Amino acid sequence: MPGNGLWRTKSIEQSIADTDEPGTKLRRNLSAWDLTVFGVAVVIGAGIFTLTARTAGDFAGPSVSLAFVFAAIACALAALCYAEFASTVPVAGSAYTFSYATFGEFMAWIIGWDLILELAVGAAAVSKGWSAYLETVLSYIFGKGTKTTFELGPIPVDWGALLVVLVLATLLAVGTKLSSRFSMVITGIKVAVVLFVIVLGIFYIKGSNYTPFVPDAQPAAESASTGVDQSLFSLIAGGGSSAFGVFGLLAAASLVFFAFIGFDIVATTAEETRNPQKAVPRGIFGSLAIVTVLYVAVSLVVVGMVNYKELATTAGDGGKKTLASAFAANGVDWAANIISVGALAGLTTVVMVLMLGQIRIIFAMSRDGLMPRGLAKTGSNGTPKRATIVVGGLVAVAATFFPADKLEEMVNVGTLFAFVLVSAGVLVLRKTRPDLPRAFRVPWVPVIPILAIVACLWLMLNLTVLTWLRFLAWMALGVVIYFAYSRRRSLLGKQDKGEVPTSVSD
Repeated sequence: MPGNGLWRTKSIEQSIADTDEPGTKLRRNLSAWDLTVFGVAVVIGAGIFTLTARTAGDFAGPSVSLAFVFAAIACALAALCYAEFASTVPVAGSAYTFSYATFGEFMAWIIGWDLILELAVGAAAVSKGWSAYLETVLSYIFGKGTKTTFELGPIPVDWGALLVVLVLATLLAVGTKLSSRFSMVITGIKVAVVLFVIVLGIFYIKGSNYTPFVPDAQPAAESASTGVDQSLFSLIAGGGSSAFGVFGLLAAASLVFFAFIGFDIVATTAEETRNPQKAVPRGIFGSLAIVTVLYVAVSLVVVGMVNYKELATTAGDGGKKTLASAFAANGVDWAANIISVGALAGLTTVVMVLMLGQIRIIFAMSRDGLMPRGLAKTGSNGTPKRATIVVGGLVAVAATFFPADKLEEMVNVGTLFAFVLVSAGVLVLRKTRPDLPRAFRVPWVPVIPILAIVACLWLMLNLTVLTWLRFLAWMALGVVIYFAYSRRRSLLGKQDKGEVPTSVSD
């Protein structure tokens, strides 16, 4: 029921009714298969091509596969909660919309602002990675020295990142179904490359590389993971560093969690899905199951091919290691070239689906008046073109002119925070609205939602202190914007006062 001020809630019935508002209506043309493709498209990307080798070399050693399992368990627990919410409230906005119905407007704004951090920063970071792989592929064609960046005075310009963002924003503006078909083709290519990595890599595995499975922790003097760069948990527990050992494995699980980000974006497309009550849970679980199997298999192969120490990040011989590094170390350079092409394809769909999720979050917040209402207007093809242009522009600027260092963890903390609220929201809605029809129900309530909350909080504790400081600064900025702008323009607040809302065309 509506409350006063910060804690007024938007009813489930009102959220569903808003999906039929003529000026902001999205087209329902996605199937369970489309959603699974979107999930796999965004999850198989930067994580599998870049994080696997680097995390093994810097944090976990051969136990990186165990880190993927830990992260997958946390995701699976949260996925159950997402599936119940998305099948009960098939409305764009994902965690933002769910929070509005359970915790009230202020928490909804906070989680929406948090998701903007997750998706926009993620899209920009992956665009930078895409540009780096494009440079590698172009060097095969045109020779070494081909660059996707140039200097504009003192400012570095990444034209590769700009190119991919503009092309994908255009695709998203044309239509979600077309985006799904494009994503299906590219996803098929990158899954084939991942299977190629697994099958070929098996022939180069050496059993000795799996020992020790969990390397001894490094002394603080030998590790850069100290101070604000060490995990919050190791700092609280008095650990000297979070490189290798138990602390390293836990830190690795929090880092590779970045590789799973995306299955929750399936929930943002619920409003555009035919039969969302069944299709959304299937899309969420299908994509998560596929990528978990692939991730664990790839991580086992990579650390079996080379000693984990050869995968460590170093300043002297090329910096961060990737899957291609493991093949190059075994003299299989031609395979490394194929992996680079697969990574380029893989990162393309990651950028697209992250932008899709970002656009739908802003669309939902704009429809509620917490952002300018005009951004919620949809065109004749049923897509929010204005929101697409704004998101495309912001991501393009960030990807073109700003460095990508440390962005993965910023995305992680935002996503985990969203997972905590969604899991808690299931408990709240079960108590406040037991009458709601639920096509999918989380089993063993309250045990599963509580385990999901604990698992996600545990992973958050194992992110770095610096990541937490940046996250808190971003949240503080969001609070300022809410009180300065959004609270006074809230559509729900205006309705409580008997005011007539402005048209989305304004």
